[in-house]
Amino acid sequence: MQTATPTAALRPRDYVGVRGPDAADFLQRMVSNDVEQAPCRALLLTPKGRVIAPLVLVRRADDDFLLLTEPGLGEAVRDQLMRARFAAKVEIEPEEHTSLVVFGGTGGIPNEDYGAPAVEILDTDAPSELLDDDELERRRIEAGTPRWGREIDDRILPAEAGLTQTHVSFTKGCYPGQEPIARLHYRGKANRGLRVLDVEGSPEPETEVLHGDKVVGRVTSSVPGRALAYVRTDVPADADLSLRG
Repeated sequence: MQTATPTAALRPRDYVGVRGPDAADFLQRMVSNDVEQAPCRALLLTPKGRVIAPLVLVRRADDDFLLLTEPGLGEAVRDQLMRARFAAKVEIEPEEHTSLVVFGGTGGIPNEDYGAPAVEILDTDAPSELLDDDELERRRIEAGTPRWGREIDDRILPAEAGLTQTHVSFTKGCYPGQEPIARLHYRGKANRGLRVLDVEGSPEPETEVLHGDKVVGRVTSSVPGRALAYVRTDVPADADLSLRG
C-alpha cells in the first residue's frame, strides 16, 4: 500500500497582537505595505530602509491585528512599535499561536513561500504526517524565497531580496524607511539580486560565487543540488558560474 505524501508542515513563528481604536492608523504609519490589504506581507524597517523584521499582517477585527514574524523577532517587533506608539491608543503584546502551512488548502492566510499554492492556518490540529524541515527548506530555496537570518539581514536592502515586489506599497502614506525604498525604486536599481543556482553538492553559506576569476556574489542557503545566492545584477542570467573551493 502506497503512503500518501504529506501536504502540510509546521511553520515556526513569533506573534504580536496590535489592538485598539488607533490600531489600523498606527500600523499604516509603521509598516511598508497597505494594511487595508490585509492579510498581506509587509516589512518593519529602520529609517535607512534596513529590515528589522518581515511580517504577515492579519486583520481580526476593525481594531485588532495579528502580526506574524520570524522566530526570535517578536520582541524586536514589539519594542520597535512600542517606541513609536507615543499617544496612539493601541495595545501591543506578544501572543502564543501555532502555524500550519497546508499545500492546496483554502480558508487560511495565503502563503507564497514555497512555490506552490498554500495557506497558513493558525491554532489547528496538525495531521500525523508532516513534511520534514529539510523538504520545506528545499521548497523554499527552489522557490527563491528569502529567509530571515540567511537572505535577509542588516546587510541587505529589500530590493536586493525581491521584497519590494511582495512586501511594499508605493501608493500608501509615509512609514519609516519609505524614502530610501522609493528612491532606489524610482531612480536607481539594486547592484545585486537573489538567484536560484544549480550546484554540485550543498555549499556552505558565504561561499563565494565566481564569474570567471571575479567574485560576483555569495551563497546564502543551499540543499543538495540547489542554492540561493546574491549575484551582481550585471552578470547575465545564463552565465556559467563557479563556487570558491
